[in-house]
Parts: sequence; structure tokens; C-alpha cells
Amino acid sequence: MNTKVIIYTFISLIISFLLVTIGTSKSMKEPQEVYRVYLKGESLGLILSKQDLEKYIDKKQESIKKKYGVGKVYVPDELDITKEVTFNGKISTIKTIYDKIKDIEPFTIQGYEITINGLKKQKNEGKTVQEKDKNIYTLDDKIFKDAIENTVVSFITREKYDAYEKDNQEEIKETGSIIENLYIENKISIKKKKIPVDEKIYQSSEELTKFLLFGTTTDQKKYTVKSGDTIEDIAFNNKISAEEFLVANTSFKDKNSLLYAGQEVTIGILQPQFDLVEEDHSISDVDVNYATETKYDNSKYVGYTQIQQKGSKGKNRVTQKIQKVNGEITNVVTVKTEQLQAPVKEIVIKGGKESSYGSYYGQGYGTVVATKGEWGWPATCSTITSPFGYRWGTLHDGTDIAGCGFNSNIFAAQSGTVMKIGSDSMNGQHIVIDHHNGYYTQYNHLCSGCYYVSVGQNVTKGQVIGGMGRTGYATGVHLHFSIWKGVPYRGGVALNAMNFY
Repeated sequence: MNTKVIIYTFISLIISFLLVTIGTSKSMKEPQEVYRVYLKGESLGLILSKQDLEKYIDKKQESIKKKYGVGKVYVPDELDITKEVTFNGKISTIKTIYDKIKDIEPFTIQGYEITINGLKKQKNEGKTVQEKDKNIYTLDDKIFKDAIENTVVSFITREKYDAYEKDNQEEIKETGSIIENLYIENKISIKKKKIPVDEKIYQSSEELTKFLLFGTTTDQKKYTVKSGDTIEDIAFNNKISAEEFLVANTSFKDKNSLLYAGQEVTIGILQPQFDLVEEDHSISDVDVNYATETKYDNSKYVGYTQIQQKGSKGKNRVTQKIQKVNGEITNVVTVKTEQLQAPVKEIVIKGGKESSYGSYYGQGYGTVVATKGEWGWPATCSTITSPFGYRWGTLHDGTDIAGCGFNSNIFAAQSGTVMKIGSDSMNGQHIVIDHHNGYYTQYNHLCSGCYYVSVGQNVTKGQVIGGMGRTGYATGVHLHFSIWKGVPYRGGVALNAMNFY
């Protein structure tokens, strides 16, 4: 090979090497460390600094800082910023990414998330349902703790609560009660976290207390007192109980507190967001109703009545375990009964002779008169756990009597004919008696199979007709006793049974 060929070949190799080297250096760039921003799993773009985006968000959200009194605003809860290495990625400005975020997801602030777990509960229709969990957000966990305490003392007095908390309740000497246990049945968890600012964030214990009691922060209905109004009248006419009225109007000591015309009170239906369980040990002196024996003198005409022996009530000292949920008695167990004074039976002589001119004043032999004091007590005990009236916005159409014990005797309140024996998820096993004067009585929640009468059977006042139980919608062993003008649930009107005693 001659010298020229060698030179040309060498020059060509050098030129080729330079071309390859130059081309390679132009196509390659230095690797760059960047951050990819994801919102709900979707990429919004690349930025050079995660810290710069966080600072920009904090700077632009001065209104949020002012509203909640906080010093810093954070990125949305579902925003992820991950580090990447790229050679030729397109970099977005911080403002571009910020503008995308603010139109999609709310920013966050530091606070607390409180979760109140729902309970399994039996509802009015007798079905068991699982309540939903409730999430509450506050800036400070003390707001929640203070609201819980405020709610608790709405159902028991501050004095009783403080005495229980400090373990210095006054000892029961003869009669009285003490709290043995007080707890919230729901499981409650408190977690510090960043809260989206589009959530309801409670900034005061007063506002949160309102929610915990009524299930809303909306202002409750107001009522202006009229001359002659009582707390019980106002409560009933507005479909709440006297106890609910007192919770909503803490300035009143009890349902007998005086009102004045023009006074403004709050009407609110309670919807507590948790269940406060109170377990009391109670000793009380209770009246024992006397029995009435009726004798018929066939030498006297129908309509003749004479009291041969005047009756008088007895008195028992009763020791009970009482359970309340949100101030409402749900179960009573009598553990001891001591007789202090025996009742005296009343003996009444009535005429049994029919007049030739027909029944006297239209009242034939055996007809029941719906007169106060003429009705017999339907149970062996007299503890009323829930009176006739509204509770939780629904009419409680009877009187609940408890503390007598499972399968304790249930008595006919008046003479009549057994109209119905039935069972359903609400009333449980029950008996209805027709008293042949337009009045009917119903006896609910009898124990399973505890029927001692049959449909069509005539019964007398004071006759045992069944046993107390907790069938149907019942939180404990008790009798739901009701008096109706007209057939129950078939056009009849429920009356307050206590007006007959």
C-alpha cells in the first residue's frame, strides 16, 4: 500500500471518530433530579422543588390561616410528590401546578379527627341495625374533650358528675341514689392529622356540644311562653319530653320550674351522637296501691255504692339497680324490697238488684265506669321508667313499668273481655282488653308464652292475665301499659294512663 492511501485512510478514520463523538455528545444531556406531582393517582406534571410548592401553597392561602387561626396550610390529603431522575422531562412552573390543585382538591390544616363508632341498635320496628361511624374534626383535642363533658352534664347534674369523678358521692343513709358506673358505650378514637378545609371543623366546645346533643349546629326552634304554660305542656305540644326540654334549657332546675309570659325557650329534639350509660344504685320508698274488693248486695238496686272499708296505700323500701342511656331509663332490676307499711284493702258494696225501670242512670250490672281511682294497677311494682308523652320526637303512647322481675304478674286494670292476644316485633307478646265502655287497655312485652287468658274470655279487675317480659322492642324487662279511647291502632286515641289513677 502506497503512502498516499495510508494517509487518506488515517484521515478518514479520524474524521469518522470526530463525527461520532460530536453526534453522541449532542444527543446526551446531564441527568436531572425532579419531582412528579400526583393528585388522586393522576400526574399533574414535574417540578424542580417540592419545598417550593409547599411554600407557595402556604403563602397563597392566607384566608384559610385567618379563618382558622393557624400558622400553616398544607397540600391536599390526596397529593403525592415523588422524586424522579430525568434527562429531558418537561418542567412545569410552581404556579401552574398550584392552579391545577386548587381547582380540584381542598388544602389541609393540622388538627384532629375524632371517630365515634356506631353501635348495633334495636330500632322501633324491632330490627337491629348497625349505626354509621361519625367523624368529627377539631383544631384542638381539648375542644372535643370539653364538649364531651358538657354533653355528659346535660344528662346528669354538674354536682353529681363532679362527685362521681372525684369519688366523693354522699353515702346513702336511708334513701337516695349514687352513680356506680358512668361510661360512653361507643368506641371513640382521636387521631392527629391534616384535615381538608372543606370539612366542618369545630373551633369551639360550645358549637361541638350543640352537635353532640342535637346532631346539628342549626339554631333550634324558639317558643315564647304564654300565660299559664308549664314546662310539661310546652314539651308535649312541641313533641318533645320534659327531659329534652330541660337539656335544651339548662337554666331550669326541673320540670316544675316556674315560667313567665314572654319568656323565650328553646325547643330541640335530641339526637345524641353517642350513648352515655349511667348505672345507679337507688334506694327509695314507694307507695303500694291497695286492692279493691267489690261485694254485691242484691237487696240494693244497681247504682248503689257504699264503702265498707276505706283502703289505704302501703309503703315499701325498694333497692334497685337502674340503667339509663342518655338520661332515659332503659332497665330496672329490683334487688331488695322491704315492707314498711302494709296496704289496707278497700271493700266496696254495690247494689245488684235490677230496677223494673231499667238500669240505673243507664249503667247496667257489670258495666265498667271510667272514673279516676276506679282502675287497678297492672303490675306488682310501681316504678315508672318512661311516662306517656313524646321522646326523641315520637309519641310514647303508654306508661312503662319496670322493676317487678321476669314473669311477674300482670293484672287486668278493669273488668272486660279479652279482645286480642298477639305478637309482633314492636309490641312483642301482648293482650288487649275491651272494657265495654269505649275504653281499651293494652299490655305489651309479656314473656314468651306467658298468657293466662284466651280471646273472648271475660276477666275481672285485678285478675292475673300474663307475665312481664321483654319480647318485641324492649331494652329490658318491663310492661308497656296503655289506655285507649277506641280500639288501639284502629282509630283509637291513646290516653295518659296516669290520669286514671
